[in-house]
Amino acid sequence: MSREYEHVTHTFGPVFDENSKILILGSMPSVRSRQQQFYYGHPQNRFWRVISSVVGADVPETIDEKRELMLKNHIALWDVIESCDIVGSSDSSIKNVKGNDIGVILTAADIKAVFVNGRKAYELFTKYCQGAAAILLPSTSPANAAWSLERLTEKWQSELGKFL
Repeated sequence: MSREYEHVTHTFGPVFDENSKILILGSMPSVRSRQQQFYYGHPQNRFWRVISSVVGADVPETIDEKRELMLKNHIALWDVIESCDIVGSSDSSIKNVKGNDIGVILTAADIKAVFVNGRKAYELFTKYCQGAAAILLPSTSPANAAWSLERLTEKWQSELGKFL
């Protein structure tokens, strides 16, 4: 794994449609997600297990199943960052950020709430995204070992459930 900074540009688009009611934002796709060209591609990331539990669905396996799960449940998914310098998948290394224009989603859908997946995404959202307030959720990353899958799911359910 490289320990040097790499300039990375987000190369896959957001998941949303006009029926989306909730927007969930991460920071920047991990190395594995960038390789797969879709969100939360690392098998240890708990995002898909948490979301599936919150909406009462089976855990999706394929990108098409993941996209369908989000749209069926009126959840939009994107990242705060369009491009940045980063070491591997380390959020703490992120610098030289260009933020995504979340207005693209906010104007196309009737978003009732914006959530950010983890503290770094929240910090970046506050700095680079205009036009909305966001609710911080604990990160689903395996690096967030302080939060068990059960505890994450309970917290995400209590917050997202208000808008689903």
